Amino acid sequence: MDHRQDTSIAAELALLVALATLWGGSYTFIKLGVATIPPVTLIAARTTVAGLLLLWVMWVRGIKMPTDATTWQRFAFQAVLNSVIPWTLIAWGERYVDAALATILNSAGPIFTFLLTALVTRHETTSPRKLFGVVAGMAGILLIVGVDAFHDSGLVAEAAIVAATICYACAAIFGRSFRGLDPMAPAAGSLLAGAAVLIPVALALEQPWMLSPSLNSVLALLALAVFSTAAAFAIYFRLIQTLGSVGTTAQAYLRVPIGVAISVAFLGETLSRTAWIGLACVVLGVAAMTIPARNPVVAKPS
Repeated sequence: MDHRQDTSIAAELALLVALATLWGGSYTFIKLGVATIPPVTLIAARTTVAGLLLLWVMWVRGIKMPTDATTWQRFAFQAVLNSVIPWTLIAWGERYVDAALATILNSAGPIFTFLLTALVTRHETTSPRKLFGVVAGMAGILLIVGVDAFHDSGLVAEAAIVAATICYACAAIFGRSFRGLDPMAPAAGSLLAGAAVLIPVALALEQPWMLSPSLNSVLALLALAVFSTAAAFAIYFRLIQTLGSVGTTAQAYLRVPIGVAISVAFLGETLSRTAWIGLACVVLGVAAMTIPARNPVVAKPS
């Protein structure tokens, strides 16, 4: 048994749990933020603060940001898929739906990533175990949602959050193209590129200088930028290179129980009775999709 390999796998899975927690909490932060800050302004501030923070971390670590136009074009495309469109859609959607429901709807990322990978790019093997993980995770999501989850919720807002999920799936696959770069570089680059797009839009549409945000919204924005964005993105781009796109987006399943628990604890939202069974299915699904199968030990010739 290769203990070094086991340690490496354990470390990557620990980072996966950390990422799920950071992103699971983002739905509660967004819900608190959009209470007094418009969606585009919230996301523009989120990307700007997080991007500048990562840029500072890179400077401290002595990591240079790429300067060629081609790489920055890829950063911009990644930004559109991974932040500009999905984060704005989620922030807008959470004006009309609970944070817990947004967490659940947004957890279908691995489904779309698996389908895109299997049918379009075919860059990862679609093993029976990954297929089982998709089915188990989806079953868990359906149990968590329950028959009454969509009651009194805006269908357009729910559709917006699902559309954001499809963007995430595409971003996870495209994110593999950044192999060879320090994980901080695409994280900071895509955030800064996203800020360059969002700031003018926020200024034109929402006149943020006229706002009077509450202290809770400002603190939620800062937590969203520092923890759920800057720290999470650094982890995300590392995992894309180690676990692959399907494995990394499987944190969306793990994000469900974590995100729902945070929204229940801090926002007083409720969960259906079947949620506990659903959560078990979710954990089973993420395990099936992320824990690699052990290769049989083959004796080396002496």
